[in-house]
This record gives sequence, C-alpha cells and structure tokens, in this order.
Amino acid sequence: MSAPDRLTPLDNMPRAIAWMVLSGLSFALMAAAVKLAGDVPVTMKVFFRNLVTLGITSIVAVKVRENPFGRTPHAKLLILRSLCGLGGVLLYFMALDKLSLADASLLNKTSPFFVLVFAVVLLKEQFDRILVPAVIVAFLGAMLVIKPSFDYELVPAVGGLLSGMFAGLAYILIRALKGRESPNRIIFTFSLVSTLATLPFLIVSPARPTTFQWLALLGTGVFAAGGQYGLTFAYHHARASRISVFTYLHVLFALILGFVIWDERLDAASIVGGLLIVGAAVFTHWSSNRRAATITQRLGGS
Repeated sequence: MSAPDRLTPLDNMPRAIAWMVLSGLSFALMAAAVKLAGDVPVTMKVFFRNLVTLGITSIVAVKVRENPFGRTPHAKLLILRSLCGLGGVLLYFMALDKLSLADASLLNKTSPFFVLVFAVVLLKEQFDRILVPAVIVAFLGAMLVIKPSFDYELVPAVGGLLSGMFAGLAYILIRALKGRESPNRIIFTFSLVSTLATLPFLIVSPARPTTFQWLALLGTGVFAAGGQYGLTFAYHHARASRISVFTYLHVLFALILGFVIWDERLDAASIVGGLLIVGAAVFTHWSSNRRAATITQRLGGS
C-alpha cells in the first residue's frame, strides 16, 4: 500500500462520535456502579465487569454465526490487547476506590496522549511536532489532578494515570486489528481473558456481597458492555488520533454522576488540571483534523 493510500481519510465521523457518546455515558455509569459496590474486592468487580460482557458477546457470536474460538493468525495481538485492557481496568478500579469519580476518570482519560505516542511507535503514523506542547500541557494537567505528595494517597492517583497508559495501548491494538478481526471477537477475547485471570482470586478469597452490591456488580458488567461496544465500533469507524478526544465525554458524565450521587466537587487544582488535559486533547483533535484536511486537498489536486 502506498503512502497516499495509507493517509486517505476514510473516517465516518458522525457514526464514530455517536458511538463515543454511548461509550462515554456507559463507562461513567460503570464507574458509578464500581463505587456503589463499596468494599467488594477489586478483582471481584473486574470479574463481574467482564463476565456479563462475556455472556453478551457469546450471544452475539451465536446470532451472527461467528466462532470466537476459531483459529486466527492474530491470536497474539488479540491476547496482548486483552492483557493491556485488563491492566487498565484493574488500575482504574483501584483508583475509583480511593479517588472521586471525576478525578479517577480524568486520570484514566490521559489515554488519548498515550494513543498519540503508541500510534507513532507501533503503527508508524507520522508524528506532528506541533502536538509536543499538547502532550506537555496534558502532563502538567495530570500532575495537578494527582497532586503528588509522596504519601499513601499518591498510589491510587498514579494507578489512575497508569490505567490511562494501558488503555491507550489497548485502543491502538484495537485499531491495529481493524479489518482483521470483528469487533465482537475483540471484545469476547478481552472479556474471556479478564474473566479467567480474575477467577482464581474469587476462589481463593470468596466475598459475600449484599443484595445491593450484587445489583451494583451486575450494573458494572452491563454498563461496561455498552461502553466497550461503543468504543470498539467508534475506533472501527475512525482513526484513533481523530476520535480519541471524544473519550472526555466520559469525564463530563462522571462529573455529573459524582455530584448527583455523592455530592463530589472538584477542587481548584483538579479543575485547572482537567481543563489543561481537555484543552490539550481538543488541540490534538483540531491538529489531526487539519492535517487530514490538508491530505485530502493534496490528493484531490493530484
């Protein structure tokens, strides 16, 4: 494939954005369900988050007559995407246990900048130097949200930031699998790997959730499935660099839910940090769109 062919913008942005809205709302509801589950072990929360999704993807596979266990040359890539996703979810859920819904979501949503880095390193996408200031600003914003004080509270904050790194890598691998594997198989594999990885912890240290906690765990799985499908379809409809900014809809929904349910309010540092992160993401999105428009004009004139 020639360079111009690789750069031709074939994105369906309206569909990608619609899927991102669904994904953002679903993931915010999932995060709220995680907090509502209270003192249930994190591994149990992750288990049910993926068990429900595994059931849904299995039903979809039967309906579309797809064999998710069929042989594929992309098995290693599917498993790597699953492990990165699992790492991101574990760290994110740990951060949710200690941080406000909005702060944990903000740190997790540094993923677009990790997407930018991994897209250059792994997918060999061309790097736009104008985006360097955006990455620096986003990092400074993350520091304001984290407020490093080198005490115990720093651990969940750093975990939230690392969850963004793992999520960014997972998104890039989803993009790399486009056209090679169906979205349902990608989600099925992720759910299966995550469920099997956390099952031993439930066997060794079983918990006894209350009725309300069981409902919260069920909600975690249902909303996670909606978010995962929305995200996967969004990244199939448009390039990662163009739509990753819309993951910040999750933060907006999380801020609203955190205020309504727990009366959570961001302090000044978190507000400034959040604005820096979102502003840098918007700038990144604008720059990517400008570059895509320039490529289109060049191709049209050739």
